[in-house]
Amino acid sequence: MTASAARRVQTTPFEGQKPGTSGLRKRVVVFQQEHYTENFVQAIFTAMPSPGPQDATLVVGGDGRYFVKDAVQTIIRVGAANGIAKFIIGQDGILSTPAASAVIRKRQADGGIILTASHNPGGPENDFGIKYNMRNGGPAPESVTDDIYAATRNITKYSVVDMSEPVDLSVIGTRSFGNFEVEIIDPVEDYVELLAGIFDFDLIRRFREQTP
Repeated sequence: MTASAARRVQTTPFEGQKPGTSGLRKRVVVFQQEHYTENFVQAIFTAMPSPGPQDATLVVGGDGRYFVKDAVQTIIRVGAANGIAKFIIGQDGILSTPAASAVIRKRQADGGIILTASHNPGGPENDFGIKYNMRNGGPAPESVTDDIYAATRNITKYSVVDMSEPVDLSVIGTRSFGNFEVEIIDPVEDYVELLAGIFDFDLIRRFREQTP
């Protein structure tokens, strides 16, 4: 699989791309509009706090709802064009919100993009969401989401690389694509390791075995 050099695509702003603390939530059909997801993802990289996306490591994953895999591919293509050096992605595009936070902190990533609409129903006729988390694993503060929103309102172009085929999200391991690499990881391993350091799993197991 190969990736082309970055190219710029002319675009125009979409109304209403203002993220909250839980990100941007819209119907799937809204995100499927031409340029819509690319615009918002580009705005994230434009607003990414210093030192920005150049040579950064980004964690990516979501709750497995409809459109997650498509959005992951878009994030790879736009992110690589903006200088992201490494993507750490949950297998099949899946990373729960707390698991993504754990991975960001453990791997000392520069941030993460989480694909979820929380409790909102999923599916082709329902909701999808994109939110940006900081390098501390937490949601972007209002100062950053305001910068993202400003970028969505002023966008005239986004950068993207063309891939000869989609990145295989099903196989755990690391692959290089010239100027960037993609590591597919177990979606729960790092999170379980974190929980094991907080809770006594053996004690909980024994308690459950003794409970009638």
